[in-house]
Amino acid sequence: MMRVGIPRALLYYQYYPAWKTFFEELGAEVVVSPPTTQAMLAEGSARVVADTCLPVKVYLGHVLSLVGKCDRVFVPAVRSVEKKVYNCSKFLGLPDMTKAVIPEAPPLLEIDIDINLGKGRLYRNIYGMGKNIDRNPFKVRQAGLAAWQAYLDYRETMSGNKLTPPEAIDRMYGTNGEKPQEPRLYTAQAKGNIALIGHPYLIYDEYINHRLIHRLERSGNRITTPEMVATPELKSAIAGITGGAYWTYEEEVVGAGGHYLQNGADGVIGIMAFGCGPDSLMMDMVRRQSVRLKSTPFMSLTLEEHTAEAGVVTRLEAFTDMIYRRKKKDTVICV
Repeated sequence: MMRVGIPRALLYYQYYPAWKTFFEELGAEVVVSPPTTQAMLAEGSARVVADTCLPVKVYLGHVLSLVGKCDRVFVPAVRSVEKKVYNCSKFLGLPDMTKAVIPEAPPLLEIDIDINLGKGRLYRNIYGMGKNIDRNPFKVRQAGLAAWQAYLDYRETMSGNKLTPPEAIDRMYGTNGEKPQEPRLYTAQAKGNIALIGHPYLIYDEYINHRLIHRLERSGNRITTPEMVATPELKSAIAGITGGAYWTYEEEVVGAGGHYLQNGADGVIGIMAFGCGPDSLMMDMVRRQSVRLKSTPFMSLTLEEHTAEAGVVTRLEAFTDMIYRRKKKDTVICV
């Protein structure tokens, strides 16, 4: 049985159920790298130049952690998943970069995903990857259909039950190496309803964000995330701010930000990686929208490998204290 390694970084939290289903339907065993550690980040950073963005450094550390534990490592190149909507360059060159800086890595399972080239090209690329495990085209097609259904079920589980990706994965497959998820706070019990916007590889990696969700929830806040909003609502919010998406996964930032600024959040925190051009542009769009609406406080939190835990904690405390005072003042006025 072939063992296929999946790094727990970048697109893992968006597509893990689909990837797991696809490979297991073909008879492979899926091996997932453990949660991020300081050693992983240090080893990944040592392989690339300093200007490389934090998420890629983390990803390379996860690939290194899979060396010797699997027969192949799955590294997709996701160019576009919507017509005329494009991805960041770090996703386009990921397989080539991985092979260049980690020569000791197992052979890669690669796939080029670009919806703009048509469905026929996509289907051929899926078969081109799947035949490395099973050459039967009917089995590869069946695995692809099962993977798509797993992805739809995953999205429905998150938006329908207001779950984060780790919680949804826990519900579907067990903890998968993550710490067991603790019960969430209901709105009536929470001191504040804080919405987090940003890419899953920043929001849910507890090492690089210094346990952001845990800290906010233990302070008595209820947390909402982009995955808890249905796709049509995200797209509607994007249209209201920018007129339409240009960057792939823009709904995680602009869509979720626009939605939560007008739908019940007491405050919105945007998470982005230092030096990321698309993120900085999209986050500024959300900031300007918050200024125009003058209704919901917004804070942008930038992460990089030298971000200190004390700095994150201080900013979170200042932001939440402001929200609590604001809510208390509004309550007094209403009374």
